[in-house]
Amino acid sequence: MKGYRISVLRHGITEANEQGLYIGRTDLPLTAKGAAELAGKMDEFDYPTVQRVYSSPLLRCTETAEILFPETELVPVEEMRELDLGKFENKRYDELIGRDEYREWMSGGRDSRPPGGESLNEMTARIYTGIHKIIIDMMESGITRAALVTHGGIITNLLTGFGIPKYDPKYLNAKPGEGFDIMVTAQMWLSSQAFEIMGYCPYDRIDDPDDDGWAV
Repeated sequence: MKGYRISVLRHGITEANEQGLYIGRTDLPLTAKGAAELAGKMDEFDYPTVQRVYSSPLLRCTETAEILFPETELVPVEEMRELDLGKFENKRYDELIGRDEYREWMSGGRDSRPPGGESLNEMTARIYTGIHKIIIDMMESGITRAALVTHGGIITNLLTGFGIPKYDPKYLNAKPGEGFDIMVTAQMWLSSQAFEIMGYCPYDRIDDPDDDGWAV
């Protein structure tokens, strides 16, 4: 049965990341350091050859995609943007920890929203819409190998929500420029809304990217 493999990768470093700020929908570019780190990873690791790159529309993701896959068609996917943090955007943890509304959000579960923002369940619903669009587009276009450049929170929630086998979310945190390979078939997705988590990406030079065995 035909399989569709997607390398899901986190964007590089921004100024907000360097300063320890919460950043969601704020549209910041990569820093010079962030771009240089991505170039260094390309020298150190093997990134897959893909037929199409899907990306969050935010600059930090599209710029990452252009560095890692410079000759590949880039398709923005609106649903793959980061969580909307509302009033907590561009704030540090130490600025927020004393606020009742922040503590309520952190303890309120997946339906809790930051003021003016969105809940994790709302984000997961749009992630489903986005990955569904990507998988259907791959099927209709005959593309079997693609990449998705998005955000750390999106990656963890995507893999936790729809990936099998089920891993503790702490094992599904992606470093900048890194992430995970997933594999899906038409039957798996259309019948179960699930995909298989295959392993880490990019690949060590001595690794075989087609080796599906991995452990966490």
